[in-house]
Amino acid sequence: QVQLVESGGGLVQAGGSLRLSCVASGGTFRLYNMGWFRQAPGKERDFVAAIRWSGGTKYGDSVKGRFTISRDIAKNTVYLQMNSLKPEDTAVYYCARGSRANSDLLQSYDYWGQGTQVTVSS
Repeated sequence: QVQLVESGGGLVQAGGSLRLSCVASGGTFRLYNMGWFRQAPGKERDFVAAIRWSGGTKYGDSVKGRFTISRDIAKNTVYLQMNSLKPEDTAVYYCARGSRANSDLLQSYDYWGQGTQVTVSS
């Protein structure tokens, strides 16, 4: 049974930083793509970042240069380092696991975590 558990969300002032973590269980972690998505109230779930099974990374345009995705295979954990946070980054952040190409698409992922709230105050 696959489980994804996010942590690290919270309240931060604009310009600050947070690091999100997602621990995965079930399956062989290194064989899958891992992604981060976010959803603000009343909006669709949007792509933030992904790290493919090969280690390659991809970012949404709004976070390039500010966010960094990484993973620790030994700990079955994927991270999202978020710097220079803006109020518009406020959302629930979700971790996801998938195996299809197009790692920036929702439908490429099969398993999702419960989400962690990130709130950026101005």
